[in-house]
Amino acid sequence: MPVYRYVVVEKDGSDGEIFEVEQPASSAVLKKHPESGKPVRRLYDAANINIQYTPGKEKSLSSIDRIKKAGFEVLEKDKISGKYFKK
Repeated sequence: MPVYRYVVVEKDGSDGEIFEVEQPASSAVLKKHPESGKPVRRLYDAANINIQYTPGKEKSLSSIDRIKKAGFEVLEKDKISGKYFKK
């Protein structure tokens, strides 16, 4: 379930306490603090994107030499006969 960040809007319009709420993506945005009842607005943060497996990293991890070094056999399918042979 996603975690959303909210900030309390004080009477003078300034930002107050920042808090997090775990709620379903389908639920409505909170209008009031769950405990104090003060008005709140949701904060929008940059998405947390995992860049551990980039296309370049994926290509290097699946290189033929690396696969063979790990002890696996690499097979290639013959387009005409449909049979597999060692690469």
